[in-house]
Amino acid sequence: MTALTPRPGIMDIKPYVGGKNSADGAGRVIKLASNENDLGPSPKAVEAYLSCASMLHRYPEGGADDLRQAIGEVHGLDPARIVTGCGSDEILTLLSRAYAGPDDHVLYSQYGFLMYPINAKAVAARPMQAPESALIADVDQMLAHVTDRTRIVFLANPNNPTGSLLPASEVRRLHAGLSPSTLLVLDAAYAEYVTDPDYSPGVDLVDAAQNVVMARTFSKIYGLAALRVGWAYCSGPVADVLNRIRNPFNVPLPAQVAATAAVRDQEHVARVRAYTVEKRAWLAGELTAMGLVVHPSHGNFLLVDFPADGPHTAAAVYEQLMADGIILRAMGGYGLPNALRITVGAPESLDALVASLNTILGRNG
Repeated sequence: MTALTPRPGIMDIKPYVGGKNSADGAGRVIKLASNENDLGPSPKAVEAYLSCASMLHRYPEGGADDLRQAIGEVHGLDPARIVTGCGSDEILTLLSRAYAGPDDHVLYSQYGFLMYPINAKAVAARPMQAPESALIADVDQMLAHVTDRTRIVFLANPNNPTGSLLPASEVRRLHAGLSPSTLLVLDAAYAEYVTDPDYSPGVDLVDAAQNVVMARTFSKIYGLAALRVGWAYCSGPVADVLNRIRNPFNVPLPAQVAATAAVRDQEHVARVRAYTVEKRAWLAGELTAMGLVVHPSHGNFLLVDFPADGPHTAAAVYEQLMADGIILRAMGGYGLPNALRITVGAPESLDALVASLNTILGRNG
């Protein structure tokens, strides 16, 4: 009898592991591992979420019409070209299912989001990694790794976990080097945190070409990570494809109404952005003063290098912080074993982190 066998590529997947939520034995827990918005969602989003308590027996509106309309109004986009998903993760998965398959190539930069190769392997495609230059996506390297079998190019901009950014001109150059049959996916999960005037999340490219998709999320600046809401802005033909294969009720009703209220509260978004940008600079200064290498970041997190040997390696500091109830994100899974990623959290959390690190590194007393 033939054994039940999954599709090629699936057993090669190492399941994605998110940041830890608990620290065994710690009296307090401060989580700075998952790039969550510690300031929380808009109160209007919370109110909208709670208003759904009496409607949990009803299916959600399948096309998330009100949410797509709100996104379109706020961002000046055509709602018909917006597709919603269960987090932007689902958007990336749907794109992989729709446009890549056995023996196709899926390209991404060296330190890109780990879900890119996972999605490629899940559809039996071959993940292709282009080297980065100083932790920044290298357009020349990416174009050099494009083949006649490249079906999707994923670019996280800003990138997680490095925080690096490509200016709009470089993204346009990348797109110009691709065949019309290759899909460029601009993963702009952290777009709202960017203050660089040379940045574009990708709307202009989507409007100019059918083979570009911009993916966004409500999990970061909007503080709705628990509800799993993401969206894509794409050409009409791509939107049609995604709507054919997505699940019919993929965004729950409470998530739809909360996200609709959240996107309309841009005053809250502005407050979170201003706080994050200010505290990101402050934390970078504190860590640099400790002698650590802090990479420039355009997200709500910092990537920090620790010594490769001695008592203060990334692994050693990670464990000591865990013992103190402070959870950071180890970067070994991304090929950065000497680095830790730190979310720009609430003021008291950052103060506790700085105090604990100063103690660990021997700078107190």
